[in-house]
Amino acid sequence: MAIDFFAIAPEIALTVTALVVLAADLALRGEAKQLVNPLASLGTLVAIGFTVALWGQQRTTFGGTFVVNEFALVFKLVFLGSLLAILGISWRYFAEGRYFQGEYYFLLLTSFLGMLLMPSARDLILLFIALETVSVPAFVMAGLRKRDLYSSEAALKFFLIGVLSVALMLFGMSMVYGFTGTTALAGIAEAIAGDAELTPLLLASVMLIFVGFAFKISAVPFHFWAPDTYAGAPMPVAAMLAVASKAAGFAGLLVIAFVAFEPVADVWAPVLGVLAILTMTIGNLVALQQRDLVRLLAYSSVAQAGYMLIPFGLARPGGAEVNDAAVQAVVFYLVAYAVMNIGAFGVAIAVNRRTGLRSLADYAGLASRSPMLALAMTVFLLSLGGAPPTVGLWAKFAIIEAALVEVSVFGIVLMVFLAINSVIAFFYYLRIVKAMWMDTAREGLPVLQPGFQLSLVVLVLMAGTVLLGVLPGLVTDYSAVTGFLAAN
Repeated sequence: MAIDFFAIAPEIALTVTALVVLAADLALRGEAKQLVNPLASLGTLVAIGFTVALWGQQRTTFGGTFVVNEFALVFKLVFLGSLLAILGISWRYFAEGRYFQGEYYFLLLTSFLGMLLMPSARDLILLFIALETVSVPAFVMAGLRKRDLYSSEAALKFFLIGVLSVALMLFGMSMVYGFTGTTALAGIAEAIAGDAELTPLLLASVMLIFVGFAFKISAVPFHFWAPDTYAGAPMPVAAMLAVASKAAGFAGLLVIAFVAFEPVADVWAPVLGVLAILTMTIGNLVALQQRDLVRLLAYSSVAQAGYMLIPFGLARPGGAEVNDAAVQAVVFYLVAYAVMNIGAFGVAIAVNRRTGLRSLADYAGLASRSPMLALAMTVFLLSLGGAPPTVGLWAKFAIIEAALVEVSVFGIVLMVFLAINSVIAFFYYLRIVKAMWMDTAREGLPVLQPGFQLSLVVLVLMAGTVLLGVLPGLVTDYSAVTGFLAAN
């Protein structure tokens, strides 16, 4: 079997980078260990270059189990862009703390390697390997604050719930293989479509697979790990889990739902639609009660996962137009979410780095201590809420547009809950904005001067949030996945 090495060039570049980072960490001493961050950034830029070079091409390798197409390349660019931003907000954080930098960057790059594999996987085995490559390094990174009992507890909770969900998913995959006789996603879809009488056990197996991905995207009721893990993990790791790891989960969920199980969309779509309602409602209601910014962002990310699950609830067996629109809505929302949420975590890191504080009360008067950080956080929070002229507004419109392709009663119900939850979310986002600009800062808090690299990342993401809000076509014109089902 001939291997198309150019098709896997981004993955090869990231693998080589991870090994170089690990070797450099062994060779460097003292403050020189900080150089592993620029090395990781350079390797990421090389991987981005290979990804861009693949744009517009349709390639398959490893016997059709690995596919390179527009859908996969959009996700790869989102992951690599997120990796570059996370490297930017990690440099000073890990250099100034008592962390093993080489191990962190090696684990981070390895986790992102699994993310690059996820949207290209067209086989259950490769999909499972990709998911575990994302998850296992994340378990370790969540507990890198080794002397903090709270961090260890959070990592252990993350690990235990993760192992349970993976076991259920693997059991479901084995049952699906038993029914269909293949692990190829296209073969599974063909076998299911040709079976006039689907057994309840097969449908239950499909739902077990969805359980594994529901954990990864922190959907209710599989979200319990997220708040404690985000709060206990180093903040750049929390940003990775909230954005890139969640995007990887959605990439896998899109592939498994719309390629392998599209013939039974009438079974899983209502379930995921109800899950979307529960996830965004519970996430927003609990976020209202939070007084810690990281935990608030954690529950906000749960609610955002609920918004992104809405298009799954619109899917139809054989409904190519509505299914393509649903996929496009999720992809666009993930791009927008990555830009604004990593930015919010970047501001949180800048504030926490100098003060060690992250309570919402500590953000009172932030505008007087750092107008740039206050302005950036305002933009990110308004975008998460969906206010104009930010990309968050168009992300929600993309979901509404998908619902209008084939209007249904259930689709209208989903839109009503989307509107209600958007209003609820605005309440706690605007509460932070009000504190930053209108409340008086406590005495003794220092003027914040974030480092150059962190400031650059925050400013670029803030500009991207506004630019994509004014010109959303910069994403929609070049990330369309029309014909997704036919191409996969």
